[in-house]
Amino acid sequence: MRIYELGDGTPEVSVVGSIHGDEPCGARAIERFVAEDPDVERPVKLIVANEEALAADERYLDDDLNRAFPGDPNAESHERRLAHDLGREVRGTTAFSIHSTQSYAEPFAIVDAVDAISRSILPRLPVDVAVETNHFAEGRLIEHAHTIEVEAGLQKSDEAADNAYWLIRAFLTATNVLPAPAVASDGGREGGAPDDAASQTEDDRLKLGIPEENSLDVFRLLERLPKPPADQYEVHATNFEPVVAGETFARADAEQFVADRDFYPILLSAYGYADIFGYAGEKVGTLP
Repeated sequence: MRIYELGDGTPEVSVVGSIHGDEPCGARAIERFVAEDPDVERPVKLIVANEEALAADERYLDDDLNRAFPGDPNAESHERRLAHDLGREVRGTTAFSIHSTQSYAEPFAIVDAVDAISRSILPRLPVDVAVETNHFAEGRLIEHAHTIEVEAGLQKSDEAADNAYWLIRAFLTATNVLPAPAVASDGGREGGAPDDAASQTEDDRLKLGIPEENSLDVFRLLERLPKPPADQYEVHATNFEPVVAGETFARADAEQFVADRDFYPILLSAYGYADIFGYAGEKVGTLP
């Protein structure tokens, strides 16, 4: 576990990357951010979590770290010891945990439930979707109070690493670690910065410096979609787009899986999980 602390005092905000060793986007984004030596207005802690699994390019060494919390300092398992240590590091902070996925290219947020903290932060992130885990958070860091998890994009892609960097900056601005860029009366950025396409793109990615907050759809997980042993898998539905009863949403070899009711697929992929295709969910509203 590699830890960076910026600013003076005890951090009340933390960023965690690469809980899974085959998801390097969080570590890459943290290193990029720290290398800039940013000025911060509140102290913050940035953590590259599972260095050993990252070096091995494996999801985990002994156990899935994001199913191992609260951990055990005396466990034989590397990840269970690490879960205990990581839990101690983020205790008392508003935490931001960065992941990537095989199921969806665009960033989206995951929370245990939308509470006052997440309600104040989520609309200021460059995401269009948030997912409540409902009762599927057991053993995950997201069970820690005031934790927001994000899926930054497709696993091992440069786009996910770039998205993760902008997500970090947006989160740290929303939590007052970084100052929001001032906006001039003509809509450009104060301080003489050119109001060109590049700066506009940066502002759009950060969703900062604009008066309106981002509106995002909120979904809730309802059930797992089991996946049997097979040689080949396919999915025939798009994440966050409705599947209607009677529609085929996946295939395992010759076996078809047909929806017995309407649902929204979430984290649905052919090979992302060993024993499930993903989750069935419902749309519960919008923020803000």
